[in-house]
This record gives sequence, structure tokens and C-alpha cells, in this order.
Amino acid sequence: MNLNRPKANRRHAEAAHSLPEAIIAVLVIGVMLISLYAGFSSGFSIVQSSREELRATQILQQRLETIRLYRWTQLLDTNNYLAPTFVEYLAPAGLTNPASGVAYAGTITLRPPPDLPEAYRDHLREVTVKVYWTNQSGGTEILRSRQMQTYVARHGMQNYLLRP
Repeated sequence: MNLNRPKANRRHAEAAHSLPEAIIAVLVIGVMLISLYAGFSSGFSIVQSSREELRATQILQQRLETIRLYRWTQLLDTNNYLAPTFVEYLAPAGLTNPASGVAYAGTITLRPPPDLPEAYRDHLREVTVKVYWTNQSGGTEILRSRQMQTYVARHGMQNYLLRP
């Protein structure tokens, strides 16, 4: 009695994959694809969030640099020069409407610094610019905010930069 199989049949049996191996391979590929798409989604949301925060910082910097150039009388005139509230937009590249995208609502507060002696209160102001915006994260709205502060003096650099 010969128990050894012929070599041709043995090679054919060794080359085939079993059903459990195929199921495990499909599961591994499925997990890899789900991870890949989750990574793409996470990456896109991080890029969008970074873009929104960068625009908020840009708006704050722009407002503060403009305020630093105001004369003292213009700074105190909130009716004509320094509006206490404003709205800016993200305006990403490629959109034709500049007032589209994320809306940034901002406030500007102007007050004497609280820890100054009384003699200096009429010569220095603390300017705070705050920006608020809402972004979407997984279908829920998240309120974001940033703020910057600076000081403006009555006899500051605006008198040297803008001569009458």
C-alpha cells in the first residue's frame, strides 16, 4: 500500500488558500480602508480648523495694527473711527463671493488700565479685540474665540507716523 500522494497533487493542495485565511484577509483590508478614510477625514478637519484659527489671528492683528495708527482723538471717537463691533469672513480662495465661509464676529473694547495711577489714566488706553466664530465638528457647532490686547498712549508712535 502506497500512502504517498503524487507530487502534482501535493503542490496543488499547498497552493490553495483556506476559507479562514480569506476571511481574515478581507477583515484586515476592511480595517485598513476604514482607518485610511478616518485618517483623511481627521486630516481635512484639522486643516480646516487651522485655517479658521489662522484667519482669526489675522483679523485680530489687522485690527490692532490699524488701532495703533489712530490719533488719540480718533481713538476716543467710537462713532466715526473705532466701531465697537465688526464682522469679517473667512473668504477661502476660489470662492467668488467674499462674504462667504465662516463669519467672524468681533468686539473692540477700549478702557483705561485698572492698575494705573490716576495721573496717567487719561494718557493710556487698553485695547482688547475679541473674535468669535462657529465651526462644525461632526454635526455639532463649537463656538471658538480668540483675543489680543495692546496699549495705546496719548503721545505714542501714531504722533510720529502721521504728521498733519
